[in-house]
Amino acid sequence: MAGLKRRVPMHSLRYFISMVGLFSKSGLLPWYARNPPGWSQLFLGTVCKGDFTHVIATKCQKGQKSQKKPSHLGPLDGSWQERLADVVTPLWRLSYEEQLKVKFEAQKKILQRLESYIQMLNGVNVTTATPKSESLPCLLHPIIPSPVISGYRNKSTFSVNRGPDGNPKTVGYYLGTWRDGNIVCVQSNNLKNIPEKHSQVAQYYEVFLRQSPLEPCLVFHEGGYWRELIVRTNSQGHTMAIITFHPQKLSQEELHVQKEAVKEFFIRGPGAACDLTSLYFQESTMTRCSHQQSPYQLLFGEPYIFEELLSLKIRISPDAFFQINTAGAEMLYRTVGELTGVNSDTILLDICCGTGVIGLSLAQHTSQVLGIELVEQAVEDARWTAAFNGITNSEFHTGRAEKILPGLLKSKEDGQSIVAVVNPARAGLHYKVIQAIRNCRAIRTLVFVSCKLHGESTRNVIELCCPPDPAKKLLGEPFVLQQAVPVDLFPHTPHCELVLLFTR
Repeated sequence: MAGLKRRVPMHSLRYFISMVGLFSKSGLLPWYARNPPGWSQLFLGTVCKGDFTHVIATKCQKGQKSQKKPSHLGPLDGSWQERLADVVTPLWRLSYEEQLKVKFEAQKKILQRLESYIQMLNGVNVTTATPKSESLPCLLHPIIPSPVISGYRNKSTFSVNRGPDGNPKTVGYYLGTWRDGNIVCVQSNNLKNIPEKHSQVAQYYEVFLRQSPLEPCLVFHEGGYWRELIVRTNSQGHTMAIITFHPQKLSQEELHVQKEAVKEFFIRGPGAACDLTSLYFQESTMTRCSHQQSPYQLLFGEPYIFEELLSLKIRISPDAFFQINTAGAEMLYRTVGELTGVNSDTILLDICCGTGVIGLSLAQHTSQVLGIELVEQAVEDARWTAAFNGITNSEFHTGRAEKILPGLLKSKEDGQSIVAVVNPARAGLHYKVIQAIRNCRAIRTLVFVSCKLHGESTRNVIELCCPPDPAKKLLGEPFVLQQAVPVDLFPHTPHCELVLLFTR
């Protein structure tokens, strides 16, 4: 990238990258926009490019002011429930149509900044990091709304800490910051994105904690045992609960007593009202533990949750990633499938594939599906889903994509076309993954799904589109961003998924 360094000062590029972090993703394609009942043409009948003159006529007036973090937490600042809603679901006071305006405008700004950076990559003189023009780097489709607006989460994680009344055995969501030492845990009963079933399980877990003789683990070095609760549900109403427990120095016999106590509570005690399908217990001495680091122990019930999606029956393990909005995920995956343009001569490469739904949903249209996923349980789920649904042309690999992908691509260098789909975590893709994609001539189409296009994800896009750079081992022809589709999976929050189509 020596030529680029001569044209563009690197400090300007770094500053520009730092400016790109805004909201997350959300989207809408014309094939979906034809028949969306009840949605205004403001969102669903307009596709934008260039000057972007036909998009949002007016901004929503309510809720536009940024919220300052309070220096203290007290009842005079409003009800605890309202204050929690303002933090967890900042857009909850707006109508959903107004929420979509806010999100669409955010995606527009992300792409405008991205366009300025792409211009800089190509030697165009850009005098400011914040563009004055409304030009976009690609075709921007209207936002695809979520089919479900309230109670849409299929997974919720509840913390344990001191509540507004000072009780340390309160189960809910945090207000305040650890830095300021003003953490308060507030029950989630009135959050619009949390299903009633999730809040019910959290309330009964709180009941259990308050009758337990063991203290909660609020800070690791201060002792305590009971920690967070994860609740997963499917569209059939089946419910999996996962309790995290710090064992401290308890013996195996003492641990057995606690497992039996919580098991009895949810089978025959007051918690039986939750009608859990399964209850897991994990001993964890860290903030987060994978199944490999500390196995999930099934105390009772079914080991998995199953979901119906895109004509597939999907198995989901307690540790596996699955989009938290099931109905929205179907819209997202259909969007991705539409953009890939796969055919019977195509290999579909699904990087960070989770339980493999994207690849498996397109398997019948491709010659082969290759999936890569870090979480071993998720790969086992993908293989089970493929076998159960009679899919025989899929292959899933467990491990870090940066270690697996280069060798996997070399084994497929037979001239066959490869379409890549990447759906990384917020941290983005490892630079070796970008190198492997750039340097594989067989990959002409790439679909990038991002829930937060900033930081490393922005650098991923930059390195996909930049001129060849031998110093960074980016030797292949650069990709060109062609289309962007925002898909809203997170109503009442500023976040959404952004699906980007690159070709070369």
